[in-house]
Amino acid sequence: LRLAAGVWGGLVQAGGSLRLSCAVSGFRFDDYAIGWFRQAPGKEREGLACISKSDGSTSYADSAKGRFTIASDNAKNTVYLQMNSLKPEDTAVYYCAADPSSCIVSPQGRYYAMDYWGKGTQVTVSS
Repeated sequence: LRLAAGVWGGLVQAGGSLRLSCAVSGFRFDDYAIGWFRQAPGKEREGLACISKSDGSTSYADSAKGRFTIASDNAKNTVYLQMNSLKPEDTAVYYCAADPSSCIVSPQGRYYAMDYWGKGTQVTVSS
């Protein structure tokens, strides 16, 4: 099972947008819930957004709500995180992760353990 996270151009100015992609392989895409997470320097990893395996429903932490959108393209086995109105405090290493049970993110960014993690991708937002 493999998750590969990536971004076209990981450096952006404040107010700009980026789209992260998470390509999954080695497992049936529909059998896993997938989420996006990030870890800023000196901080704990936080959950941002989840997409359900059953009905594609989504949930967000407060830090992501209204600015970030998680979406899946089942034909491409890829999950995206569209990030708009970026701020310098969004600078972090971003990760995608999958779990056969569920993906749960609290409004405060806490999350339940996920079984499979991809390598992170750096996002830098300059002021």
